[in-house]
Amino acid sequence: MDFNDYSAGDFHDELIGPGGRPRAASRALWKYLKNLDRSELDERRAACELAAMVAGITFRVYFEDTGVDRAMPFDLIPRVIALREWQQIEAGLKQRVRALNLFIDDLYNDQRIINDGVFPADLLTGSVNFREQCRGFSPPLGIWAHICGSDLVRDAEGTMYVLEDNLRIPSGVSYMLENRQVMKRVFPELFEDSGIQPIDDYASQLYDTLASLSPRPADYPSVVVLTPGMYNSAYFEHAYLAQQMGVQLVEGRDLVVDDNDDVYMRTVAGLELVDVIYRRVDDEFLDPEVFREDSLLGVAGLMRAWRSGKVALANAPGAGVADDKVVYSWVPDIIRYYLGEEPLIKNVPTYRCEDPDQRAWVIERLDELVVKPANESGGYGMLIGPRSTKRERKEFAKLIEADPRNYIAQPTLALSTCPTIVQGGVGPRHIDLRPFVLSGQETYVTNGGLTRVALKAGSLVVNSSQGGGSKDTWIVDTDR
Repeated sequence: MDFNDYSAGDFHDELIGPGGRPRAASRALWKYLKNLDRSELDERRAACELAAMVAGITFRVYFEDTGVDRAMPFDLIPRVIALREWQQIEAGLKQRVRALNLFIDDLYNDQRIINDGVFPADLLTGSVNFREQCRGFSPPLGIWAHICGSDLVRDAEGTMYVLEDNLRIPSGVSYMLENRQVMKRVFPELFEDSGIQPIDDYASQLYDTLASLSPRPADYPSVVVLTPGMYNSAYFEHAYLAQQMGVQLVEGRDLVVDDNDDVYMRTVAGLELVDVIYRRVDDEFLDPEVFREDSLLGVAGLMRAWRSGKVALANAPGAGVADDKVVYSWVPDIIRYYLGEEPLIKNVPTYRCEDPDQRAWVIERLDELVVKPANESGGYGMLIGPRSTKRERKEFAKLIEADPRNYIAQPTLALSTCPTIVQGGVGPRHIDLRPFVLSGQETYVTNGGLTRVALKAGSLVVNSSQGGGSKDTWIVDTDR
């Protein structure tokens, strides 16, 4: 298959509209691609792979007790969205993150949303990410999730939905940035006058967001990135962001909290005061004084320092209470409650298995639905009903009955597609999108985000750990 006979079938395609004509935002790209012969396309593809390899764009996957670093598969055909549509999406993301931060702050303080009967108290009781150690505390500006990555999907009718929110330690932005650099090196002519919106300022925006959280006035606050170490699956990203921001990459053993609750970094010149920590360590490993006593990844006394206002943590501990697929189903109500507005971006229709009637309905239709556990990520632990066996559905029914609060179900969406280089030519592959939202004194949304692509024909699973890859995402101004 080549570009001339490409077809996405019954799916909404991001580049090609009805009748095989390119959408307005992708016309220049489509014209350019169609003028490349097969050998030229293969050369560009090889150049992309080489550029990605030289950049060291990797992620770590685990098989039993062994970790293996793999190159992130990258497809050279970008996903294109018109700027006018993106501006509406951006407004919806800002609305959503604002409401979620108000929600988290309320849960750890007055719990008005529970007292007013809008959000069920038992959902909070059953939350594995609610941290009692955060009760009665509000971080600066009332912001808990400073970096958010909400996953978006488009259905067969072209409607964009939020699939889930990632408020703990969202990852993937380094791949978004590196994908753009690869595309600029391989297709420089396409960026000359195509109205493609830039994303290069993300590192400076991230630094400004983090610096704005500093508890002490300083022109250049001391900011560090706290990593679990080189064996973490996202270590490439930790090192990349630290390098791009010009800050230190540290592990828990590099930091110490003194008796005055100040946090210091060990350096060859002695101890240096730390103002802000962009932490990529999970809550339970963050501070052995209050969470897991056996953790060697965190810093003893870090929670004391944070609650004393001596150091800022991004994202704040406890932000994951809203990073829960059951809580996700309440976000439209959360937006209405705190903001008095209707959601600008819809949720995917979601069935809550903790409700007896909805649970019974879901179990009867497991062959039609996607069932997800509340707090798993990476595509693990879920059931894709239409592709499941009778035995798998029977086992999942038992899991749901044993712990109904832990499961939600959603219809199997016909995710949109994008032309992708495959063996033998070009074929449609399903995609999603993870934009990144920074919340500090100002709110910033990336121009686009990380487009993840399911490289297997017909697959809906886009996660890199499950065989997915990524694409560059172009937000194109068609009114220029």
